[in-house]
Amino acid sequence: MRIEELREQVAGRVIAPAEDGWDAARLFHSGIGEPALIVRAASVADVAAAVRWASAEGVAVAVRGGGHSAWGTVAGGLTIDLGELTDIEIDGTLVRVGGGATWGAVAGTLSEAGLGVSSGDTASVGVGGLTLGGGIGWMVRAWGLAADQLTGVQLVTAAGDVVEVSAASHPELFWALRGGGGNFGVVTRFDYRAHELPAVVFGELSLQGDARPVLRALRDTLRGAPRELTVTYADVPAMDPSAPAGATITACWIGDDVDAARAALGPVLALSGVEVNDLGVRPYPDILLEMPEFDPNQPMPGFIGGNTLLTDADDDVLDALATFRESNPASVLFLRSLGGAYGDVPDDATAFSPRGATWFAMAGAFDLPGTTTEQRAAVEDEWARIEARGGGVYGNFTQAVDGSVVAKMYSPETSARLAKVKREWDPGNVFSRNHNVAPA
Repeated sequence: MRIEELREQVAGRVIAPAEDGWDAARLFHSGIGEPALIVRAASVADVAAAVRWASAEGVAVAVRGGGHSAWGTVAGGLTIDLGELTDIEIDGTLVRVGGGATWGAVAGTLSEAGLGVSSGDTASVGVGGLTLGGGIGWMVRAWGLAADQLTGVQLVTAAGDVVEVSAASHPELFWALRGGGGNFGVVTRFDYRAHELPAVVFGELSLQGDARPVLRALRDTLRGAPRELTVTYADVPAMDPSAPAGATITACWIGDDVDAARAALGPVLALSGVEVNDLGVRPYPDILLEMPEFDPNQPMPGFIGGNTLLTDADDDVLDALATFRESNPASVLFLRSLGGAYGDVPDDATAFSPRGATWFAMAGAFDLPGTTTEQRAAVEDEWARIEARGGGVYGNFTQAVDGSVVAKMYSPETSARLAKVKREWDPGNVFSRNHNVAPA
């Protein structure tokens, strides 16, 4: 590789293996990478130069925003680190966000202006990965996905050109970027339409006893609940002091009306074994989680399971999810309510197409030392039966780095349409370190 030629074209730092700073540069939030080269871009021009170089050299490109993606662990290729591109500008309700920004910074800046964008759960998650993959967040029932709040982007293409993309300019590419992942270029700026958000009512309910009546009541309650309310259900084993074992419901209500939030949750609060731990008014940035960074000395175990988007969370599938958790002591069960504004969007309006889903469900057992092949296969079979009840996989919640998950993420019609967009904007598949869509 002609690395010196790249150094001449980039104002930011180009770091190769064994050079000073290499170990720090290849360490990202979710792991340790082994790329062939890392560019810490100082500007959009640096990104464009790095992409042109990679295309000419035949080197695959991986883009790092918040660094939560498992794709950083795939060896080889050029990693473009957007960590310096973090500007946040507010113009009325239009918000322009640098491609390397994280949601904690965005939420904090918007909160000062009384605004918000639905942005996932975790402060350190990157704006780019979450949005390009769809972006299920705390306001999904009121405002839809993060991608639904997107009005335009600045994109560096595989040819190294910088283009402005919106519904009025390159509409098919704009369609693909909302759910099609990082297949089409490097987004160096995201433009969102924000919403008024003075505060939220946020809190946690603890649960005791059989999960099944709680899950059914939660489902029934959300069917008619105001769109201001979004909830999650989680049941986790004892892992560390910050994640105590047990089942909980976490609720987020847009606004500061605690009584309205309680009223919306009334049928669930009336159940035996449900107790309110905390339900009060908070600034939106305060509810975003702070996830610990990767610790090389304590790597997380593997995960046997997956996620699915449920159109109908009927009693049978809720029972199956509860049984999965019970039959696998070292396992996690997680559900989030959808519907509302999420479902208002037609399936073909964005690349994130399963808009009939009313719940997102994830379940998995930890692949601990001593787990046998037979035990692993039994868990995989149990999950496969549950996944078959859903209508697609949410790519942002999978750590798979093989191509098998892509077929589960998109319908055949969406896949064909994405492949045509890919052929136009990245025919050489320069951007392949992602849930990859091959050019048609």
